[in-house]
Amino acid sequence: MRTALHLCEGLATTVVVFPWLSPDSRRHRVRHWSARLLRMLKVEIRVVGALHDGGNVLIVANHVSWLDIFVLNSVRPMRFVAKSELARWPLLGRLVRDVGTLFVERARRHDAHRVAVEAREALAAGDIVAVFPEGTTTDGTQLLPFKSSLLQPIVNAQGALQPVAMRYRGADGALSTAVAYVGETTFLASFWRICGERSIAVELIMPPALAAQGRHRRELASSAEAAIREALGL
Repeated sequence: MRTALHLCEGLATTVVVFPWLSPDSRRHRVRHWSARLLRMLKVEIRVVGALHDGGNVLIVANHVSWLDIFVLNSVRPMRFVAKSELARWPLLGRLVRDVGTLFVERARRHDAHRVAVEAREALAAGDIVAVFPEGTTTDGTQLLPFKSSLLQPIVNAQGALQPVAMRYRGADGALSTAVAYVGETTFLASFWRICGERSIAVELIMPPALAAQGRHRRELASSAEAAIREALGL
């Protein structure tokens, strides 16, 4: 019930308050709201390393759960590239759309180009953009090959690519798959399972950023995948 009310509060804020706020004020509210959500769900964040300092940075991370978005936003607000199905979720879809998520229609062959243009504009406006280049979620015990199409904006912007490895642990310290949002699992089933956990710790391991200038996006994708694979010990 607390998280449902928190979700409604966040939705009301994006609809009523956001149009009157500066970009910095919006980012502050997104970070604060995300941190409160994680506290309600008893999710603790442990950061190893640091995000690339400054702007013009694209985040690439492995993808385990819908929680990933709020975990990263609680560290530093960013705009995510997500599959269009998320936009159609009740309430939550409207919320993530209102905070600037960029949606890609995977069924449309050339839609990645449109999203790449929007991501480049977001980077130019000073936003941090984040992508999950596996293209789907896993249970955290494996890493799928990285797709490179959405990395082109940071190559064009001659910025930095920041790998982020995400790993969830249970109250006993062991690797946890309770937060995994995979297969035919529904959002409500995933949410209920997370609420049933005594506590969850998520490790954010941040290897050194990769310079994108003069590199091909496939080379960058391969380097970022290798860095995250090593950080996770896979």
